[in-house]
Amino acid sequence: MKAIYSLVAAAMVFSATSCVDDLDVNNIDPNVNTSASKESVLNKCYASMALAGQSGPDGDCDVDGLDGGTTGYVRQLINSQSVTTDELICCWGDPGIPEFNYNRWNADHPMLQGFYYRLYFSITMCNHYLEAYAGQDATMTAEVRFLRALHYYYLMDGWGRVPFKDQVTNAAGDQMERADLFNFIEKELLECVNDLSEPKAKKSSDAGYGRADKAAAWLLLARLYLNAEVYTGTAKYAEAAEYAKKVMDSDYKLTTTGYGNWSAYQTLFMGDNGETDAAYEIILPLLQDGAITASYGTSCFAMAATFNSDMKIVLAPGDTIKSNGTTQAWGGNRLRPDLVQKFFPNGGIPEGEAAHTDAFVTKANDDRALFYGVERTLDINANDDFKKGYATVKFHNNYATGGTPHDSKYPDTDWPLMRKAEAYLTFAEASARQNGGRATAEGIAALNQLRARANASNLGTASLDDICDEWAREFYAEGYRRTTLIRHGKFGGTTGYTWQWKGGTFAGQNFSANYNLFAIPSADLNANDKLVQNPGF
Repeated sequence: MKAIYSLVAAAMVFSATSCVDDLDVNNIDPNVNTSASKESVLNKCYASMALAGQSGPDGDCDVDGLDGGTTGYVRQLINSQSVTTDELICCWGDPGIPEFNYNRWNADHPMLQGFYYRLYFSITMCNHYLEAYAGQDATMTAEVRFLRALHYYYLMDGWGRVPFKDQVTNAAGDQMERADLFNFIEKELLECVNDLSEPKAKKSSDAGYGRADKAAAWLLLARLYLNAEVYTGTAKYAEAAEYAKKVMDSDYKLTTTGYGNWSAYQTLFMGDNGETDAAYEIILPLLQDGAITASYGTSCFAMAATFNSDMKIVLAPGDTIKSNGTTQAWGGNRLRPDLVQKFFPNGGIPEGEAAHTDAFVTKANDDRALFYGVERTLDINANDDFKKGYATVKFHNNYATGGTPHDSKYPDTDWPLMRKAEAYLTFAEASARQNGGRATAEGIAALNQLRARANASNLGTASLDDICDEWAREFYAEGYRRTTLIRHGKFGGTTGYTWQWKGGTFAGQNFSANYNLFAIPSADLNANDKLVQNPGF
């Protein structure tokens, strides 16, 4: 059983757009009311990132007026960060998907609205905890301050200057400038880190699994500082390298343990990733268990959206897995060819019947090339067809150890929201930016640790472009790419970098730099006359 605490219910109402009733994070009846406690509210602070609401995947959503999938924390992180870039493209026609595919969102985009309000709901939960229980447990309070800083980080990264609230109130929040919000997040993390638990690599059977510790705060600080020049105009690369190094030197470790024909890298995204050595790399997992924490918007989305029923996972000759480990295979997100080509800079991409996963891994000489191209085309010349574009089998619910998932539909795969690998790339990039754009010897060593884990060849040198590509190889479809491309000057504006269907054309074209931010939702502008829309919307 995966759990933060065994008491998991809260009964409170906050505003017209967000409410909390009964919460099911463990194996208890979600319809049974219990009195709210600091443990139950802490649980909800975590659960708001992993579950749609209080009544299972098809029940009431925490955010009124939208279904749980539309507001899914991980689902919209992937959509907004990966589908908008050179990584993924989706063949569905749901409102908001074409706009993600072709970089054309506006202030009425339903999925961005869902993510925006999910983040604010989560902030409201954190504010409630801090108002009611801040003086009772220093570690729990520090965790909630960290989570609130994380939510504000995603708002700052996506929308720039946004409404700010640090208490539960129906009053309209003042719009905080991006640089001021950066300072708030930095201050919160630097203050709360001392009261967080010491960093300790954990499996799901260990106490504290799924809870933020010092390493999570260090990693978020490293991420904050790596992007500081975008957020504030002032670079903080020395600080990014410093905090990344703290994570690198922590008890967490890059997993290097494979199981049978499953590579170490693959185990990070499988149904028993909380039980295998993969857990030691995952600094902040969002807990999933098909029997008790069912959700369409977390790991289920990542695997179902990238898989359909004709796909097979072939790891070695004669070794075929015909399912992603769930009954869910929605056939939506495929890889843009630009991502696949990063694994094959000299050509030789597998095609036709030979284009099984084992062929990609072997020919790319990289365990991260978890692709599937049988009866598919590399180019996406018809976006409404799932077989136009190669698929990925990176995420699935099969057990590396051969065990049986807890449910046939909903996965057990914990979502790796933060993992130690990010620190290695952050350190390499931050040190390169202090070294005239070339990786230092220490930076190369950090990159090569990731590549060695993937059984890829060592790098001798690396430019910032090389590091940007390495971010894609390590973290594709995990919700990092938009931020990475903006930092490297490759997203909105006149960039000199295109990908297939960028800006809505097959060959790709530049789009306005104003799309480096999302539009503040119209509903919020109409409700709060203190807000000013981002330029260009």
